[in-house]
Amino acid sequence: MSTNQTASDNISFLKHLRAVRAFRPGTVPEAALKDILDVARWSGSASNRQPWELVVVQDREMLQALVNGEGSIKHVGSAAMAIILVMAGDPDRFPHETYDEGRLSERIMLAAAAHGLGSCIGWFKGNAPSEVKEMLGIPADRLVRTVISIGYPDEEARRAQPKRPQPRKPIAEIVHRERFA
Repeated sequence: MSTNQTASDNISFLKHLRAVRAFRPGTVPEAALKDILDVARWSGSASNRQPWELVVVQDREMLQALVNGEGSIKHVGSAAMAIILVMAGDPDRFPHETYDEGRLSERIMLAAAAHGLGSCIGWFKGNAPSEVKEMLGIPADRLVRTVISIGYPDEEARRAQPKRPQPRKPIAEIVHRERFA
């Protein structure tokens, strides 16, 4: 924590991470991408195995191709870029890789937010994982299900959406001390 930031500033940053599904045209600056990828590289994983590789897609035609199939994630189409998480796919370590995939996703999204970028996570469904592997040359034995769209938020599109309350359960409903009951 820098001397100019307080714990409450950092907590506020963490609490206000939001999913962004509409992006302005434009590109992600190379310095921001470098930081995002470096945060991904330093993300923790079970036994420090780092069971992932990342495919960064910035080509507009490829981003559109990623949203054309069944089970695709539509917000990828308007993003400046997408990062596809390619997990090792070790069946003996499936629970570990699933946990690591979630940790990695959240850290990528937080790194993007630190640069003022919006992001949204999605899972490919149906035949989409196989189609994505084929499109991007990913080996068949790898696990592909997560994509993170990244770009500058389209605030005008966000304001045009109907407002939905974002309720959160009270702490007393989700936290137990010492024992569950």
